[in-house]
Amino acid sequence: MNILLIGCGKMGGAMLRQWTSHGAHSFTVADPAANDLPDGVTHVSKATDLPSGVFDVVLIAIKPQMIADVLPDYAHALKDGGTFVSIAAGASVASLEKVVGDAAIVRVMPNMAALVGMGVSGLYANDRCTAQQTREIAALIDQTGTCIPVESEDRIDCLTAVSGSGPGYIFEVLRSYVAAAEALGFDHDTARTLVFGTVSGTVEAARQSDLTLEELRNSVTSKNGTTQAGLDALMCDGALDDLFHRTLQAAYVRAGELK
Repeated sequence: MNILLIGCGKMGGAMLRQWTSHGAHSFTVADPAANDLPDGVTHVSKATDLPSGVFDVVLIAIKPQMIADVLPDYAHALKDGGTFVSIAAGASVASLEKVVGDAAIVRVMPNMAALVGMGVSGLYANDRCTAQQTREIAALIDQTGTCIPVESEDRIDCLTAVSGSGPGYIFEVLRSYVAAAEALGFDHDTARTLVFGTVSGTVEAARQSDLTLEELRNSVTSKNGTTQAGLDALMCDGALDDLFHRTLQAAYVRAGELK
């Protein structure tokens, strides 16, 4: 596919690097501030530098508040039967339709792990998208990690609360975990090594196991042992479950407010 990327900030740039590493598509970046682009990517600074009707996909990676002012200048570059794809958080399909009209639109919610090719992205396609268009965009997003198609924009909001905002929660958990290790006397670098290795190894062990998470937890927890003592403190009166429930609910509500 021939793809126009409007905006190339942190998320757009991260996804672009993953896409170009696969070498399956042709990319043009429209962003006056873009620099250090991957080899083979064409760069333009303004919409008038682009011919009409040459791109299969116009991918919107600018801030939501910029869309109404910027996107109309670039809409001419999309082929008839092409697809608008937005990774702009909080920009609903309805708001995009107000700008580009009756068009095939796909909304994607990526997360920061796309930086390392391990992103988890939600995808919602409006009813003007054909099955082929949806498959093509899903395959494109899969190149940055994992793409999860959803049936409604409300599910995108739910996914935003879990995976879109999720890296922020995990970074804070890691920060707290490292600080607790330091409080036991480990220096910062050693604490990071212990915590990061424990977390990444445990996630991979869970990924490869057929056991439930509860079964895995129980398999490393001896009665009256050290793990049991730690878990009793961590899970006191259901506080951990309640904290995560409130965290995701707050993010979900805010996602709906931003549309």
